[in-house]
Amino acid sequence: MSELLLKQYDLVRKTREALFTFFESLPGDKLHVEMPGFGYPTIADTHLHVAGCYIHWLVKFAGIRPNAEFPSDEEINAADVAALRGWFNKSDAVVEEFLNANNGRLLEPIYNDTQGPVGFTPLWLMTHTMTHEFHHKGQIVTMARQLGYVPPDTDLIFPER
Repeated sequence: MSELLLKQYDLVRKTREALFTFFESLPGDKLHVEMPGFGYPTIADTHLHVAGCYIHWLVKFAGIRPNAEFPSDEEINAADVAALRGWFNKSDAVVEEFLNANNGRLLEPIYNDTQGPVGFTPLWLMTHTMTHEFHHKGQIVTMARQLGYVPPDTDLIFPER
């Protein structure tokens, strides 16, 4: 089942790549324009939050290694497209490491004292992080539209033939 989740995650990465390509067409300062009404105020901050969510849930909560690295406020405030890609390269590696560590155990709960007596399965953790990314991707494309830009369709990536 880990192989299936890796294939599903690869589809998520392809939609993310469409977003990165769009970011490259924007003036760099647009990644840092504060937009009221969103949980994370800028495109860069929101996108880095998504990368951090993969790292939080799959490293810190699931405990696949002792330390989890997150973007600092300085990195968030200075992030360009290359920096965003760099953090998602880290989250991609985390996903692969997490799925390899939990191969054959995707339906066995992982417990962590931070969540009390609730256990989350690796399948739940992957589903949560991927749907979380799409939630925030919707916010990011809305921010871009409010800034006057037309983002590409990032919801549907056609399968390769």
